[in-house]
Amino acid sequence: MDELLKNHMFATHAIAAAGSVTVGCALTHPLDTLKTLIQVGTVPNKKLVATQILDRVRYLSGNTGLYSGFAWSTFGRISGVGARFAIFELLTAFYKDGREDNYVYVPEALLAGIAAGALEGFVSTPFELLKLRAQVTSASCLPKFASEIKQAPSSPIIAKLLRGYTPDKKAWDLTVGLLSSLSSKHPDMVAALKEYPWMMTGSGKPPSVHEVRKPLDVISLEGWRALWRGLRSGIARDCVFSGIFFSSWQFLHIGMLNKMAMEMDHPPRFIEGVGPVSPWAASVSAGVSGAIAAAASHCFDTAKSRSQCIVLPKYVSMERKLLKWKQPGSRIERLSGIHPSDRNLLFRGIGLRMARSGFASFAIVGSYFLAVDHLI
Repeated sequence: MDELLKNHMFATHAIAAAGSVTVGCALTHPLDTLKTLIQVGTVPNKKLVATQILDRVRYLSGNTGLYSGFAWSTFGRISGVGARFAIFELLTAFYKDGREDNYVYVPEALLAGIAAGALEGFVSTPFELLKLRAQVTSASCLPKFASEIKQAPSSPIIAKLLRGYTPDKKAWDLTVGLLSSLSSKHPDMVAALKEYPWMMTGSGKPPSVHEVRKPLDVISLEGWRALWRGLRSGIARDCVFSGIFFSSWQFLHIGMLNKMAMEMDHPPRFIEGVGPVSPWAASVSAGVSGAIAAAASHCFDTAKSRSQCIVLPKYVSMERKLLKWKQPGSRIERLSGIHPSDRNLLFRGIGLRMARSGFASFAIVGSYFLAVDHLI
């Protein structure tokens, strides 16, 4: 490690990896935006298509709306992909330790990928929530005047718990009318009721997603834990994706090495003696593996996107906790974070995600090899 740091090898590979992930995000982020909007905007009796979403985003936000949340996506991908490959390389080095041949079996790559995906899901979830809400905002109709967006709250507690939210005056007047006929010893019941934010929202109705898209707004209204909303489905998605990605990539890599060995006059004793595959072959195999892994894990990705598109204020979470509210669905659905109402929607946008993951994996691996060749 000391020699790598002295020769600047570690910094070179880190810069090349971060740059390659950025290139992959820049090329495929419009596909990710369309995929996300199809996942969160579709309903059982209405199926959205990419052309409808594209026209709406371009009409409301212009062409730049397709890159909404690009910064959050890039930060999340750099940290998540970095954690994925770091854990995978660490575990595969443990597998290869003491072996005569430098060989990783496909089942070992599968297990190492599953462990790496768990860490990736935990690291990238906060960035994905902020990215998703920025993408949803690009396709949302916002009020034209600032007075429609922001209104002075009637209580400091309202301002703290309902950041950026306009109270529902109709619901408030109805509540006051129902309670006016009751006798009370409280000196000022109306002022006391205003201290409870759910009395101002009407049946606990939360704000829209485009009103709670900034980090401070999310933390103020929903709490710190909201940044990791959809963590269960995210970990399930990334474990499946990483496991299938690395195992299929290793399978294709071994197949290419065996083919190269068969074409040699004197095949080496060990497979590592065949030599490395070409960067083009490695990039194409990575793209194919990414598309296969995206198809296998897409249902969990849809569940995560739909759960992160829900605004859940802190007082609603407190009410659920006090009422001992249990998440509906079977045991597997509860563990993986899938809501029962989304069972028929889990594979919406699968084609866009396969294309996005395939192109992104191809671009990341190809640009990484290209950057390393020019920097070293």
